[in-house]
Amino acid sequence: MKPRYTTKTSERLRDEGAPLAGKKIAILVADGFEQEEMVAPRNALKDAGAETEIISPSKGKVRGWKEAEWGDTFPVDVPLEKANPDDYAGLLLPGGVMNPDKLRANPKAVQFVRDFFAQGKPVAAICHGPWTLIDAGVVKGRQMTSYHSIQRDLINAGAKWVDEEVVVDMGLVTSRQPSDIPAFNRKMIEEFAEGRHIGQKAGAAMFDSGVPEI
Repeated sequence: MKPRYTTKTSERLRDEGAPLAGKKIAILVADGFEQEEMVAPRNALKDAGAETEIISPSKGKVRGWKEAEWGDTFPVDVPLEKANPDDYAGLLLPGGVMNPDKLRANPKAVQFVRDFFAQGKPVAAICHGPWTLIDAGVVKGRQMTSYHSIQRDLINAGAKWVDEEVVVDMGLVTSRQPSDIPAFNRKMIEEFAEGRHIGQKAGAAMFDSGVPEI
């Protein structure tokens, strides 16, 4: 049974070094996500006191990608079709080539991501993860990084791309690759602990200018 937090319990745990106590974080993935980029951040979130749930368009289980071959399978906690952004304090988008390519072609996944920005909730995306943000229409004017192969895609969508291990822009955390995970985790936890960011809503508002509806 998942723990039930009261306000006092959450406050006590935060005081004891669990800054995300009482917060539930969504992890959105499709088959082919980079396993290390999901497992390590998820463990960091749990260590910080958060409850995490894997959300996926895949039914029952979703499979990771580990180095050059298929990795492990993980149970899907909430099917995408039943997931509600209102239930979560933040969103994690792991990378992998296949994973975001599938998500960005899924209207429900794109809308799920967009809703976090519309509500001003923090989002963390690593490696190829920011690919999905392009289709959500939320990268224009944002300073970001990513895996180098999608640099041009982000720039063409209006992002200000930089080559740094981690970039934070108004609640949006991005990193380039697995070697950046320690820095990515630190900033992700900081932003998730801070909560809603007005800048995320501003980014979502840009969707109305020049990005076609999906």
